[in-house]
Formats: sequence, structure tokens, C-alpha cells
Amino acid sequence: MSAPVKRSLTLRGHRTSVSLEDEFWQAFRDIAAEQDKPINALAAEIDAVRDLDSGLASEIRLYVLRHYRDRQTD
Repeated sequence: MSAPVKRSLTLRGHRTSVSLEDEFWQAFRDIAAEQDKPINALAAEIDAVRDLDSGLASEIRLYVLRHYRDRQTD
């Protein structure tokens, strides 16, 4: 797995950055495309429901993991 790379997102009009490995970033982009959503919109949805004690990058990784785990059980 690659080292995390800092990438910029815009959440509700504000710029922020997350550090994600290339594999998680690509999977996140793929999920957004499957859902026909801009990546910033999907990130904003995740951000809106996350616990403030948890980082956005961690929540995105967990979202990706859950997405693919749920796919296996369908």
C-alpha cells in the first residue's frame, strides 16, 4: 500500500485536506462515481455524520471498507 498523500476537498464551501493512500483515494472516487455524486458531496455526507473525535480521513477509509464489505454480503 502506498504512503498517504494529502489531497484537497471542498466541504460546504470550505477547503480542507485529507491524507489518504492512493488505493483508498481511488476506491473513494470509484464509489462516488457509482453513486453518481461528486467526490466533494460524498465527503461532505461523511463529514456531516462523523463523530468530531474521529478524523475525516479515517472516516473515509471506514466508509470505503464498509462499502466493499457490504457488497460481499449482497
